[in-house]
Amino acid sequence: MRKIIILTMMLLASFNYAAAQKQAKIEFDKTVHDFGTFSASDPVKKCTFTLTNTGDAPLIIHQVLPSCGCTVADFTKTPINPGEKGKIEVTYNGGRNKAGHFNKGINVRSNATEEVSRIYIKGDMTD
Repeated sequence: MRKIIILTMMLLASFNYAAAQKQAKIEFDKTVHDFGTFSASDPVKKCTFTLTNTGDAPLIIHQVLPSCGCTVADFTKTPINPGEKGKIEVTYNGGRNKAGHFNKGINVRSNATEEVSRIYIKGDMTD
């Protein structure tokens, strides 16, 4: 019986320790960027998503994964301290795509409380 009580106390202590850990939190200035309508003769469009670490531990972005090959992302690779800002620069190249509406998702993997965040770009490319 004594072993069960000790084991239970150790388990509760480990849960309390885990809950007390500092966490990074990611907050975006926007989660969707609309390029609007643009011509296929100028198919490359760029935008920047600004993010802030609103947590109390450094934020580290591990990966930024666009949903297709027509989108490329570059991001802040150094740790972002609490209260500081970082950025994700997204380039869309519609040169090989047909004209029309597009909506692309981009997964952002980090050490934040929400491990995977999602941002989007959209627009309409005309002939």
